Amino acid sequence: MLTGLYIALVTPFHEDGSLNKEKLRELVRFHLEAGTDGLVPCATTSENPTYTWEEHFEIIKIVVEEAAGGIKVVAGCGTNSTSRSVENIIKARELGADGAMVVTPYYNKPTQEGLYAHFMKLADEGKLPLMLYNVPGRTGTNMHPSTVARLSAHEYIVAIKEASGSIEQMSEIILRCGDRINLLSGDDAITLPVLSIGGKGVVSVVGNIVPADVLSMLAAFNQGDLSRARELHYRLLPLCQAMFIETNPMPVKEAMNLLGMQVGDLRLPLVRMLPQNREKLAHALEQYGLNIKSAKVKV
Repeated sequence: MLTGLYIALVTPFHEDGSLNKEKLRELVRFHLEAGTDGLVPCATTSENPTYTWEEHFEIIKIVVEEAAGGIKVVAGCGTNSTSRSVENIIKARELGADGAMVVTPYYNKPTQEGLYAHFMKLADEGKLPLMLYNVPGRTGTNMHPSTVARLSAHEYIVAIKEASGSIEQMSEIILRCGDRINLLSGDDAITLPVLSIGGKGVVSVVGNIVPADVLSMLAAFNQGDLSRARELHYRLLPLCQAMFIETNPMPVKEAMNLLGMQVGDLRLPLVRMLPQNREKLAHALEQYGLNIKSAKVKV
């Protein structure tokens, strides 16, 4: 479970900032048609810090309903409160999610022992397959491979999205855990290197716009066609890098709007990209061969 291409799904908004429910359903259908393996709503790329809890669970409900079992849904449920995270997981399970992604607690900076106790409680009480999420650049805490190894013994802890950027750390996780946990890349730009050390897929930002191409790279690698996988990796690389010209998800939402996907604006404190960076993004899209349909998107 939890292998292949998972999309860190953006959240579409109307002009007044409210949730665009029909567009969200449209995005789910887009990924169903593309053959994407799974969706991760209510995560960082989804702008989840700006939701009300009512919106949070409405998004999960809509994505699960539209997926209708045709694509896995791993709902973002992690917070820096253990009790709140447990409540979120239970609610996601009741709504029909296939799993929950749970980030290391941010701001309060727990020790490794605190991380272990936190995630064990989430697994014990949530009773839903969990994808751990290690992203020290955002949370201020790095979960060590030894901690992941201890957690991997739990039946409900089945995967980890690793966004530390360290291939060495990821290698050690795989060395310590073996097949007890699936490691997915948390950075599009290094998906192929992660696959080469035993990773099982990616939680992707760039897949919001080119899921078929990311799937092709994964398939080429899994079929042993390393030359083709490498070719696709280097074709995707400039586009992956363009998704992080400014803070994620600012560039990917701008890209989707430029491509006519009409996902709307961002919620504060995120804002539209600087004009010069938006120009760089548009150039990257054009260089990739994508057709810009909305040249007059507001900046």
